[in-house]
Amino acid sequence: MTKFGFIRHGSTAWNKERRAQGSSDIPLDQDGINEARMLADRLSGEEWDAIYASPLLRARQTAEIIVGSLGIEEIHFDPRLREIGGGQIEGTIEEERIAKWGSGWRELDLGVEKHEEVLERGLPAIKDITEAHPGKNILIVSHGAFIRKIVSELVPAMKNEPPLNNTSVTLVGHTGEVWECGLYNCTKHLG
Repeated sequence: MTKFGFIRHGSTAWNKERRAQGSSDIPLDQDGINEARMLADRLSGEEWDAIYASPLLRARQTAEIIVGSLGIEEIHFDPRLREIGGGQIEGTIEEERIAKWGSGWRELDLGVEKHEEVLERGLPAIKDITEAHPGKNILIVSHGAFIRKIVSELVPAMKNEPPLNNTSVTLVGHTGEVWECGLYNCTKHLG
């Protein structure tokens, strides 16, 4: 069985401000660095064969903290694992979006990457990673909205799950064509 451990990056200042990050290259804040260190301690007791990550700074930093505890020599950065592009809403909070575009802003075309576009890049990335590491345990350090879209596509029963917490672990595995989610949004390492 091939097993994926999907990891959402550690926290950022924009997470705390509830700003849409999208493809903006935001670094971890000190809490995010500490969360990633706690996650690294948790993962060090598990067996992981490879680590892939979004190249966006917050995911890159999280992966770099984790990899040191795993004995894995290389992080594979794949731009297909980046967060959903936020278009014009990047850098804004809900109140600013309402003030600028009204309460129906979600129905407007503000350049947010469409669901189908995310799947068109994300699912081939998962397929390529699976083919490169058959039967292995692979960590993917990415972003909350991206992970939720991919997991809910692989395991349709997961479509209505809540948003992911920073440094959460979601385990998805497959044998043949059947994908199963064995753990969702777990942050037990944060105490």
